[in-house]
Amino acid sequence: MTRSVRVRSLTARDRAETLARLERAARLNLFLIDLALRLGEPVQAGRGRSELLGAWRGEEIVGVASVQPSLVLDASAEPAALAAFFPYLGTVASGLVKSTADVVAPLHRWLEDHGRQILLDRFEHAYALEPVGAKLPSAPRSLRVRSAEVGDLPALVEASRASLLEEDRPDPTESDPAGFKRWVSGRVKQAVVVEERGRVGFVGYADVRSPRGWLLQGVYTWPAFRRRGLARAGVAELCRRAVADSAEHVQLAVVEGNVAAEALYERLGFVRFARLRTVLFT
Repeated sequence: MTRSVRVRSLTARDRAETLARLERAARLNLFLIDLALRLGEPVQAGRGRSELLGAWRGEEIVGVASVQPSLVLDASAEPAALAAFFPYLGTVASGLVKSTADVVAPLHRWLEDHGRQILLDRFEHAYALEPVGAKLPSAPRSLRVRSAEVGDLPALVEASRASLLEEDRPDPTESDPAGFKRWVSGRVKQAVVVEERGRVGFVGYADVRSPRGWLLQGVYTWPAFRRRGLARAGVAELCRRAVADSAEHVQLAVVEGNVAAEALYERLGFVRFARLRTVLFT
């Protein structure tokens, strides 16, 4: 008789088993690995609360999912584990879930079958850059590349909001402007900005920084500054910092069809390694 799968929150006691599970698809599970490494640690300023769920068959962990700070599914989870997670994820009022296309597909069906509204459904390509293949040019003298500062917060809030609106996602400043500002404020230390003539025109965040890899997210160039080399300079700087930090690789995702972005990253040495699917539901 096949043992049933049970789901529970993971704690520091589960760290070793959780990491061993996630390492089966380490590159695809980088975000979850970062959360697993911090199981049991005090909440760090700016990171917010995190919560990991584990699916267990007897004493064996067969899948992992995060509920906080965002919904992410283990790319190597067994089908039975994914099915066991869905009722728990379904209790979330709204959420943005990301994983490989084949992992997200059954969740998408489950959400639709249970009357949840799908606000966004898109495919992305995951890219990775390894130090040996990096082609990182220096920034032109006309640009200033630096770490973000507290004084950049208004610009970073503007960029985060504009990025969401360009993706046809709900405007977060309409429902919780103070909370959205706090969320952006918590990420300032993870950001690099590029200035041209004293104005910030690019921002990018390294939301995961570990020896296993750096994960870049929230990469955005203001429309007035596009096609002027700011994104190239900013992403190259983030990659240089990752290499200097002895990271095994740097990864990011590009919305399918964004040919210009894909060409930019490939010139820097990024190589496509997976197809992802992102679903926003309420």
